Amino acid sequence: MSEFDPAKFSSNIEQNPLRKYFRQPKVYVTLPSRGKFYEEGVLDMPDNSELPVFAMTAKDELLIKTPDALLNGQATVDVIQSCMPNIKNAWQMPSVDLDACLVAIRIATYGESLDITTKVPGIGEERDFAVDLRTVLSKIVTPEFDNMLVINDINIELRPLTYKEFTESNLKTFEEQRIFTLVNDDEMDDAEKLGRFSASFKKLTNITVNMMVKSIAKLQIGDTEVTNRVHIEEFIDNVDKEFFKGITDHLETQREKFAIEPIKVQSNEEDIAAGAPETYEIPITFDQSNFFG
Repeated sequence: MSEFDPAKFSSNIEQNPLRKYFRQPKVYVTLPSRGKFYEEGVLDMPDNSELPVFAMTAKDELLIKTPDALLNGQATVDVIQSCMPNIKNAWQMPSVDLDACLVAIRIATYGESLDITTKVPGIGEERDFAVDLRTVLSKIVTPEFDNMLVINDINIELRPLTYKEFTESNLKTFEEQRIFTLVNDDEMDDAEKLGRFSASFKKLTNITVNMMVKSIAKLQIGDTEVTNRVHIEEFIDNVDKEFFKGITDHLETQREKFAIEPIKVQSNEEDIAAGAPETYEIPITFDQSNFFG
């Protein structure tokens, strides 16, 4: 029996004659992270640092509209990896890159304009507006994540949460909503309300602290460097509130730098006469089911 020759075998495989009709990149995007904070094997960074972006396939569109897949983040991960193949594992991408990737995919698939319908404050009438996504994308890829901070002579090296960690942190929003519901539930017995409130508040506190610990890559005091997660968590559990607040404020400042700004709208004379303000802002709601619909 002759030996198996992989090269000869592969050369006999028929090339798909339709290959030249496969989708091609429509957009090229620079990541807000500049490729930093990625673990090895997660990102294939081109030499010019611009990642190609393909339009969504029909399969991608169906996936992005699946409620369960949207809820747990799997649909977002699958679509990013389909449309931006240089990102090998979107679960591990820094969360600061998420909006830029999704806006770029939206542009590649549907074009540069996003139509938004909103109710005018004061009169409740619906108005349609068009958002230039090129401007949106330009603003969110320009800032850089400042990952260095010094508090009380301690050098703190931070990192953005990964998309996986960011998705898990959405539990924080759920617990905040639960607490709000409990406080406003007049039918619940006070003792039961207090017990549930305490449990939710404790869970919310643990989530907040855990997010903080995950955001710290390294602490350095003089020549001593600390990267052990257990040691960092113990430190955060026992540090004074001003130190904790200093890190929280810095992370919030970084988050705001990459947030999609609302669009500012000028009311027409008819709406102003009816009671609308002269100008108002419309948030760009980042709901994938609408954003890609």
